[in-house]
Amino acid sequence: MERERKLLQQSVAVVATIPVATGLYGVLFGQALTGDAVSISAESHFRFMSGLLLGIGLCFWSTLPSIEIRTGRFRLLTLLVVIGGLGRLIGLILTGLPSFFMVGGLIVELIVAPVLCLWQTRVANLYAEEFGVAAD
Repeated sequence: MERERKLLQQSVAVVATIPVATGLYGVLFGQALTGDAVSISAESHFRFMSGLLLGIGLCFWSTLPSIEIRTGRFRLLTLLVVIGGLGRLIGLILTGLPSFFMVGGLIVELIVAPVLCLWQTRVANLYAEEFGVAAD
């Protein structure tokens, strides 16, 4: 169980680097990430959304020390990521195929995050069986 827990922690740490890095970049540099010129209001909205992305990544990192008992937090964060991914998917359907990096984001949001959530649930269940402690 301990080996699987450590592998999960390492995987989440690596994957959460994506929203932390892109969110921080978006907060600091705004729309420069896309190379598009936009209005000040659109720039402000982009920075706000980047801040949310940064926060989600940091919150995923906050589950790492005791990931085996952070099921509620992990599921909530995964739900937020999946909802964002569904929004991105709707955009893809309505406006066409975005850049390679945006498609990569879509894969992380709709496939990788749910798989990590299922894995976290498995580790939490193993922990509960071994130590008799229910996950939050």
